[in-house]
Amino acid sequence: MTDLSLYRNIGIFAHVDAGKTTTTERILKLTGKIHKIGEVHDGAATTDFMEQEQERGITIQSAATTCFWKDHRFNIIDTPGHVDFTIEVYRSLKVLDGGIGVFCGSGGVEPQSETNWRYANESEVSRIIYINKLDRLGADFYRVVKQVEDVLGANPLVMTLPIGREDDFKGVVDLLTRKAWIWDESGDPLKYEIQDVPADMADDVEEWREKLIETAVEQDDDAMEQYLDGEEPDMDTIKNCIRKGTIDLAFFPTYCGSSFKNKGVQLVLDAVVDYLPNPTEVKPQPEVDLEGNETGNFATVDANNPLRALAFKIMDDRFGALTFVRIYSGKLEKGTTVLNTFTGKTERIGRIVEMHADSRQEINAAQAGDIVAVIGMKNVQTGHTLCDPKNPATLEPMVFPDPVISLAVAPKDKAGAEKMGIAIGKMVQEDPSFRVETDEDSGETILKGMGELHLDIKVDILKRTYGIDVEVGKPQVAYRETITQRIEDSYTHKKQSGGSGQYAKIDYIIEPGEPGSGFQFESTVTGGNVPREYWPAVEKGFENSMGQGVLAGFPCLDFKVNLTDGAFHAVDSSAIAFEIAAKAAYRQSIPKAGPQLIEPIMKIDVYTPEDHVGDVIGDLNRRRGMIKSQEAGVTGVRIKADAPLSEMFGYIGDLRTMTSGRGQFSMEFSHYMPCPKNVAEEVIKEVQERNKNK
Repeated sequence: MTDLSLYRNIGIFAHVDAGKTTTTERILKLTGKIHKIGEVHDGAATTDFMEQEQERGITIQSAATTCFWKDHRFNIIDTPGHVDFTIEVYRSLKVLDGGIGVFCGSGGVEPQSETNWRYANESEVSRIIYINKLDRLGADFYRVVKQVEDVLGANPLVMTLPIGREDDFKGVVDLLTRKAWIWDESGDPLKYEIQDVPADMADDVEEWREKLIETAVEQDDDAMEQYLDGEEPDMDTIKNCIRKGTIDLAFFPTYCGSSFKNKGVQLVLDAVVDYLPNPTEVKPQPEVDLEGNETGNFATVDANNPLRALAFKIMDDRFGALTFVRIYSGKLEKGTTVLNTFTGKTERIGRIVEMHADSRQEINAAQAGDIVAVIGMKNVQTGHTLCDPKNPATLEPMVFPDPVISLAVAPKDKAGAEKMGIAIGKMVQEDPSFRVETDEDSGETILKGMGELHLDIKVDILKRTYGIDVEVGKPQVAYRETITQRIEDSYTHKKQSGGSGQYAKIDYIIEPGEPGSGFQFESTVTGGNVPREYWPAVEKGFENSMGQGVLAGFPCLDFKVNLTDGAFHAVDSSAIAFEIAAKAAYRQSIPKAGPQLIEPIMKIDVYTPEDHVGDVIGDLNRRRGMIKSQEAGVTGVRIKADAPLSEMFGYIGDLRTMTSGRGQFSMEFSHYMPCPKNVAEEVIKEVQERNKNK
C-alpha cells in the first residue's frame, strides 16, 4: 500500500513562453539526479516530443510524467500555454490536485495566464506561483507580484526574494529561514551555497517576512494569539498555517528564480511537498447518475472503495492508443474488467504504464490517487468514467466548448482518402475540441476547431505524422442565424390518400430568446385540443429543423416556441403527423420572424510595443473591432477588444508586420452578435454560389 500523503498530482501552467516546459525539464533533472530512476538525459526529459512542438517551440499536448522528490511521488502534467489549446489546460486541471502557475519575470501576467487562472479558480485547484526568467532584461519580481494582485485578483504570499536582477541575478532569499541560496555561474543546479542574507537586503527581508507570517497565522487562532503577544510561532506551526491557507485558496505561496539558469527550482519543489495538497486533502469528486444529476455520493480517495476513474486524455503513439486515467478511488489491476458508464460496455484492462514523458514503465496495478496510462482501450473517450461493474457510478463529465472555425480538406488522391479517414478518427479521439463533419452535398471533409493555429497544427499532423497530402480550403466561420420578431402563426397538415390519412393542426407563437438560451419549447394548450402525447412530436419537429436556417442554411439559435392551440383527428392524427406539421411550420414562419445572420465575436488580447499602438488600434477598427481597454505595461501596451472572427484571419501575419515582429496576440470565443447588413448579404451570396456549383 502506498501512503497517499506522499503523493502530489500537479500541473504546470502559464502563458506561451513563460518557461513551463523548461521548468518541467529542470524538475526532472533535479529529481532524476537524486533518485536514479532510469536516465533522464536531455532528450528524454523534454516533454515536447511531437515534431510540431519542437519546430514551433510551443507545447501542444499536455505530457504526463512521474518523478520523486524527498520521498514524495510527483505526477506532473506540463500543459500548453497557447490559447487554441486551453482545452488541454482545462482537462488537466480537472484531474489535478494542485498546480504551479509560472509567470515570466518581464512579461508578467499575460492574457493566457489569465484564462488559465480563471479555469484553475473554477476547478478550485490550489496553486503556488513561480515567477521565472528573472535573469531576463526588464525582469522585475515586485512588479509581477503586484500584477498578480491587480490583474488576477489573487493574494500572492511572497516566500522568496530575488538577489540581484537581470544579468546580476544570483539567487534567492528564503524568507522563512532567513537564508540566501546563491548558485555559482556553472549552471549546475546542484552547485549552490546557503549563506547569510546580503546586508543591503536585510531591511527588505524583514519587511516581507513580517507580511508573510502575519498572513499565515490568520489561519490558526492559537498561532495568531501567540503572534499578537509578540512571540513568533515555531517553524512547523507556520508551515502548517501556510499549508492550510494554500489548500483553502486563501493565498498562493510565491517563489522566484530562473529555470533556464537553474536557479531557484529546488525551493519550488520543496513548496510542492510542504504546501500543495495530497489526493486525500482535495474535495472528492461528486458522482452523478446517467442523466447527469448529482447522487449525493462522492468518490472518496481510498484504495479500498469501489473503482472510480476518469479518462482525461487519449494519445496515439507508436505503441497504440494510450488512455490517460486519473484514479479517484479503488484499484485498477491488469487483467480485470471495468465498466465504461458512458457506453455501458465493459473493457478488459490490458497493460498499465507509468509515463515518463516519452518513455514508460509497465506496472501491474495502480490505485486511488494515481495518474497512469492504459494501453489498447477500445471505446473510451475523454471524459468517460471507468468503474467497478458491480458497483457503477459516473464522475462529473467534462464540458467542452463548441468550435468556431472550420476548414475544408480533401485528399489529393484516392489512396489518401482511406488513410485520412482513419487518421482523423484518431485525432478526434485525442482532442475533444476538434470536430469533423462531412458535407453531405459536396462530400468535403470539414475540420472544426478553436482557432486558426489549432486547425493549422491538425493539418500539419495529417501531412507529417500520417503522411497524407491534403488540399486545404479557405477557413470558414461558424455563422449562425436567429430571429428578431415575435410571430403568431398556424399550420395545418392534411394528407388524404386511400386508407388512413394524416392530420395535424397547430397554432403557435415563435419569439426571439435570450442570447445563448438555445431552443426553448413550451405548450399552453388547454382543453385537450392537441393531446399531451403529441407535444413532444411538435417540439421534436421544431428542434430537428433548427439545424437549417432560412437565410443561408446555418443553424438557427435562441428562439422560443409556444404551442398555444390546434386540432387533431381521432383517426388520422399521429405523432408523425404533428412532427411533419411542426417542420413545415418552421419553414413557413421563420422567414416572417425577421431572420438575421449572427457571427462569432472573439475576445482579442493584443500586446504591442508602444510606438505601434496607433497602427494596431487603427487596424482593429478596420476589422470592425470594439476596443475595450488599453493598459500600458513596462515593455509595451495591452489592448483588449472584441472583434468578429471573420475579420481576424491571418491577423498574426499583419500584426507582426505592423510591429516589426514584436507584437503578440491571443483570442478566444466570446459570444454571437448580429452581422452588419452588408456582411450578411455577402455571406448569403457566397453560400448560394457554393450551392450552385455543387
